[in-house]
Amino acid sequence: MAKKKAKVRKPVLPVSENMPPDGFTYQVSEVKESYGVKLMLEATTLWDFPKQSYGKKPKGNNKYPGVTPAFIIWNLIQRYTKPGDLVVDPMAGSGTTIDVCKEEGRQVIGYDIAPAHPEVIQNDARNIPLDDNTVDLVFIDSPYSDNIKYNDHPDCIGKISCEDERFFEELGKVAEEAHRILKPGKVLGWLIGDQWVKKKYTPAGFKLYQRLCKRFEPVDVICIVRRGQTSNTGLWYNRARRFNFYLRGFKYLLIMRKLDSNSIQKEKARSVKWANYERGKTKKKKLPEPKVENDGTNTSG
Repeated sequence: MAKKKAKVRKPVLPVSENMPPDGFTYQVSEVKESYGVKLMLEATTLWDFPKQSYGKKPKGNNKYPGVTPAFIIWNLIQRYTKPGDLVVDPMAGSGTTIDVCKEEGRQVIGYDIAPAHPEVIQNDARNIPLDDNTVDLVFIDSPYSDNIKYNDHPDCIGKISCEDERFFEELGKVAEEAHRILKPGKVLGWLIGDQWVKKKYTPAGFKLYQRLCKRFEPVDVICIVRRGQTSNTGLWYNRARRFNFYLRGFKYLLIMRKLDSNSIQKEKARSVKWANYERGKTKKKKLPEPKVENDGTNTSG
């Protein structure tokens, strides 16, 4: 008899140890509280992180305005990079991306127009000093309007309101640079929120998404639950209900891929065959036979 070939186990992405088989029936935050010793790879498009950082060493500075949740960086590099790959953050702020990547064995370069971390290099994201097609992942946590004072630099994009079209023109320049430095087939992750101010809603996330789609292929859109904002108080919740408006409850994480020749060919040859299942036929219930009332006549033989 021919010997059976031993099954080769493919490497799997990390999940929490001692995870219950029905773990995903719980809220993500509840699972994190109970199984937070080891990081868990997110499985849905709704990410909810109760804390900004994890582990013994802080990642970034949780006092920095608009600081990036470290769990986002961790999830992206686990899915889209391998140890030794180069990750670039052109708006690195307090250095969350640098701290996470160093701990996970990735090469990393962080730039910012006004650095707030000793390893972040001073540079404008609209002109990144790297060669074409050299980076394995770009992550950007950009301003989404002029609602936060990030720094005093006169050229900071965060000084422009998202109600002004110039805001998206400047973000478009950052997107062009991200596209240029990425290797074909590699991924860009961009974190941004919408704005509602003085009875006007501006869908900053949608507007940026439209611009990115001109250069990149969409991979997915993740909703990141907002927890650290100043409006997360009973006072603001009361105002939202009284004056009929919505507080911003999430940000978008736009995941985009730089197309390469292989992916273009696959897209052309792509076809989808849907498995359309017929609905089960309803069984007709037999109605009970009508009872015949006895009129007193004897019908027996």
